[in-house]
Amino acid sequence: MKKDLLKGNVAFAEAAIRAGCEAYFGYPITPQTEALEHMASRMPELGRAFVQAESEVAAINMVYGAASAGARVMTSSSSPGVSLMMEGISYIVGSEVPAVIVNIMRGGPGLGNIAPSQGDYTQMVHGGGHGDYRLVVLAPSTVQELIGLTYEAFDIAERYRTVVAIIADGSLGQMMEPAVLPPMRPVRKRTDRADWALTGSIGREKRIITSIYLEPLDEEAFNQKLLDKQAVIEENEIRFAEEFIDDAEILLIGFGTAGRVCQTAVTEAREQGIKVGLLRPISLYPFPERRIRELAEKVKKILVVEMNAGQMLYDVRLAVEGKRPITFYGRMGGVIPLPDEILEQISSLNKNSGK
Repeated sequence: MKKDLLKGNVAFAEAAIRAGCEAYFGYPITPQTEALEHMASRMPELGRAFVQAESEVAAINMVYGAASAGARVMTSSSSPGVSLMMEGISYIVGSEVPAVIVNIMRGGPGLGNIAPSQGDYTQMVHGGGHGDYRLVVLAPSTVQELIGLTYEAFDIAERYRTVVAIIADGSLGQMMEPAVLPPMRPVRKRTDRADWALTGSIGREKRIITSIYLEPLDEEAFNQKLLDKQAVIEENEIRFAEEFIDDAEILLIGFGTAGRVCQTAVTEAREQGIKVGLLRPISLYPFPERRIRELAEKVKKILVVEMNAGQMLYDVRLAVEGKRPITFYGRMGGVIPLPDEILEQISSLNKNSGK
């Protein structure tokens, strides 16, 4: 199968188009602006909707409107821009309409810089705005995986009538790799919209999409509905990748680019005879805690590697339940850890494996 050399930002934008994305609303921010530029060119030539909004706040509310009409819709941004979208994201989830968001993360907090970071983990996995809910959060480590997860994200969003967020760091958005693009899906006809969508009430009973429940018991019932939905998501949508797990005595856990760097470090450690394996979570929510708990029964030590101060670390600790010692290694502010740095951590753990 023919591969094209694709930049990550262009790749996920084209993948969304091929998944049948009907509308894109966004605002430029580095390091994901190429996605908006690609959409600005491709969407109009295909007869689809593209709007460069006046702000990220405007963009997410445009997403809300189009999603309520049953359209396949997405936006993309980077860390500070996604922060501005938080209220709108909460409204979208609270109205149970599907949408896709891509966050190409940069260094922070504050304005920070445009270098790659994973500092938005807590925001996206344990937040997304106010209220009791969770986003489905997917974390690719290659351009090909970014394409595949974007293509699939629209189906997941519609399956559960929720928001699916894809989070990657700026290095993945900017890097170029050979990859295969998926086939072009046709845009759905208006008559094929879901039976909850706002398509005009002529000839049928009116439909209402809202996120307001003034009576506390009604709001509680709705929150329970979201929890029940999350239980189904947790049962069906867990994704992770493993390497060298069978005989591993040391387990590395890292997602996205950090997980990719861990792959190199693990391979080098294996060449030195160190029994180390890797688990790379692909779905950050739902988190593969059951698999991590199983592996904690077999390995001696666990090393978590992130491009932040230790945000996924808390989820790993909850999964392990104190059964094994956990060490953390992280780089912050847009610094990508090198394989040699991680190999040094692995070697240190191996030397002290009897302690």
